Amino acid sequence: MNSAVETATGPVSASELGRVLMHEHVFVISTEIQQNYPQEWGEDQLRIDDAVDRLTELKANGIDTIVDPTAIGLGRYIPRIQAVADRIDLKIICATGLYTFNELPHYYRRRTASKTDALTTHFVQDIVNGFADTGVKAGVIKCATDKPGLTPDVERVLRACAQAHRETGCPITTHTNAERERGLDQQQIFAEEGVDLTRVVIGHCGDSQDLDYLQKLLDAGSILGMDRFGIDGYLTTEQRVDVVAELCRRGHADQLVLSHDASCYIDWIEGEVPLAPLPNWHYLHISKDVIPALLAAGVAESQIETMLVDTPRRFLQSQNLGGY
Repeated sequence: MNSAVETATGPVSASELGRVLMHEHVFVISTEIQQNYPQEWGEDQLRIDDAVDRLTELKANGIDTIVDPTAIGLGRYIPRIQAVADRIDLKIICATGLYTFNELPHYYRRRTASKTDALTTHFVQDIVNGFADTGVKAGVIKCATDKPGLTPDVERVLRACAQAHRETGCPITTHTNAERERGLDQQQIFAEEGVDLTRVVIGHCGDSQDLDYLQKLLDAGSILGMDRFGIDGYLTTEQRVDVVAELCRRGHADQLVLSHDASCYIDWIEGEVPLAPLPNWHYLHISKDVIPALLAAGVAESQIETMLVDTPRRFLQSQNLGGY
């Protein structure tokens, strides 16, 4: 096993990751909109400066690393992430993969003739050679399954992610719709493709209070992303804390990771971050509010350390680079 983890400033030992938030974005951008109508985005340097300030504050509040699962479809632009990462002590782990709930971009839909899917080729390239000429390599693979379910194009993305995982050992993290139990669909496809399900984080499981659904995902071996603290439109912080506490009581702390799914800037929703209707949706909510609430709910400090340190480290350290 190779214990190195790729970050925006180069590989580090897994032991250096410290406390990790496993699902945080820096920038979520509709690239073509911002390129053609840049008035909302403003000056690039000001956005970078703001991100530096916010992530420096996060580091000061006890977090050492974030996983930024901003894949194609979310406005990924690695040089901008490098410009932020070079100025902060906090580590940023970048993602390959593709984010769609339904259809693929036209580019990929018409590139299916060769033996290896064009998606897989790009994902492996990001992991092995890095993103374009940046020198930064992907540390995680991202995909999504939402309300539309396993559409043909979404299934193709999942299978391409699985193939890239098999070839490189890079772990997979996902977006799901918990209400529709899409995590089970993802596990089914990954299992068919020979993925080690312990190397998969099923994302946004913290949106659900359905313990039967969550237990099924746990029993199959995957890690659950309790990763939307502060997005009260699905569940309140109190409800999310109760679910995490119950799963910890059941002995599953080593299969849980924590995060907010927050960002410094997201243009999907009008208004500055954090948004007025979601005042707790920001990077510091877990450090300042959630951890004390978990302790008050009976979660042990050792379990919190497991969710923030041990499980992320186990998940992120590379395995079998170069194929199984």
